[in-house]
Amino acid sequence: MTLNDDWRQRSLAAVWHPCTQMRLHAPEGGAQPLLPIARAEGVWLHDADGARYLDGISSWWVNLFGHNHPHIRAALVDQLQRLDHVMLAGFTHAPVVELSEKLAALTGLGHAFYGSDGASATEIALKMSAHFWRNAGRPRKSRFVGVAGGYHGETVGALAVTDIALFREAYAPLLRLAATVPSPDARGAAPGEDAQAVAERAAQVLEDWLAEHHEDTAAVIAEPLVQCASGMAMHHPHYLQRLRALCTRFDVHLVLDEIAVGFGRTGTMFAHQQAGIRPDFLCLSKGLTGGTMALSAVLCTDAVYAAFYDDEVARGFLHSHSYTGNPLACRAALATLELFEQTNAINANRATAARLAAQFEGLNTHPRVQHVRQCGLIFAWDVPNHLPDFARRYARHALAQGVVLRPIGHTIYAMPPYVIDEAEGEHLARGALAALQATLNDEPAAPAAALSRGEIRDGV
Repeated sequence: MTLNDDWRQRSLAAVWHPCTQMRLHAPEGGAQPLLPIARAEGVWLHDADGARYLDGISSWWVNLFGHNHPHIRAALVDQLQRLDHVMLAGFTHAPVVELSEKLAALTGLGHAFYGSDGASATEIALKMSAHFWRNAGRPRKSRFVGVAGGYHGETVGALAVTDIALFREAYAPLLRLAATVPSPDARGAAPGEDAQAVAERAAQVLEDWLAEHHEDTAAVIAEPLVQCASGMAMHHPHYLQRLRALCTRFDVHLVLDEIAVGFGRTGTMFAHQQAGIRPDFLCLSKGLTGGTMALSAVLCTDAVYAAFYDDEVARGFLHSHSYTGNPLACRAALATLELFEQTNAINANRATAARLAAQFEGLNTHPRVQHVRQCGLIFAWDVPNHLPDFARRYARHALAQGVVLRPIGHTIYAMPPYVIDEAEGEHLARGALAALQATLNDEPAAPAAALSRGEIRDGV
């Protein structure tokens, strides 16, 4: 028995893995076995038996500057020798103060409230918005509206504004579902429409909805530029400009979820900056600590903060968890932000994105690929096909090529760490293309007319 086999068996016997049908990883399930990872360095994951795999999705989009980065590691070691944790109720510490100051300087939003993950950031922002309106004497404003295909996390409150059918349907009885308006996904363009026209059409539906429902609506929540979990749906910045104008006009909060797209992924530090706007709430997580520690933050305007500033406890924001503002996590985030400055990462990322776009030419021009798209260092390709398990098959073939890529439904995407070099980019591009061909070779024969429809079906 190999080390990999031993760890697989022990994991199946003891661990419940996230968002996973566990039977698919069992020997009788017939899918890809669990892959035990022993260590990681740069863009590479090394398994227990010594094989390595290029992390083409940054381990669920969290890793920015490569695994085990020496600067972040040194900061964590130093912090561990000083202060590991202290509760943030009644206490404070240097890392949380310094991180909050830096985030405020980067965004123009002050008073960061900390959580543990992206879903908790969504929960915090929604609760804070509804409580704001209650404190303002308008308790009727407690509803939310989200965008079709939006994903904001899997806790009960976050699921209420998430529009992914698989999750919503499983837990629908527990949810107070938000209203949903059309997505500005540029793939929905009618003949003669461009991405901006699609964005305007979607915004007009929201305008009509708010005109009727703004009196009981607390906030609109959206993912700027890229709706990642719905297949890397990308839209024009015009949509964000319209969102900001509509929320201001109808006296509704704008919550922007940059959990996946923040910290340089889209070509600017934050995606909404490409539209020249500022939200009322900004949700951050994933890349915040460079992929090392669990941490999220919600930033808000001074007007929001002021609505809670009072002698009455009940008018304060009633939310906490034991590890709020953990010093180790905050120190990792500070080290990550330092790397942006030290490496001139935003400019460097633009050069990396252009190089990768050229290296992906084989995928871009593949006859079975549709809707080739890119936003910064996020790349996506739709592959209409007749395999109900396309995503699982593709992921398995990608691992055989030494790359970690996990399609969403029938959409292949890549979101590698920023430090990927030219040779590693070639390995990623070559492996992605080879995995596509191997997956299509698994496809049963189908009429050409059926393939030409370009249907994209849901899958896990």
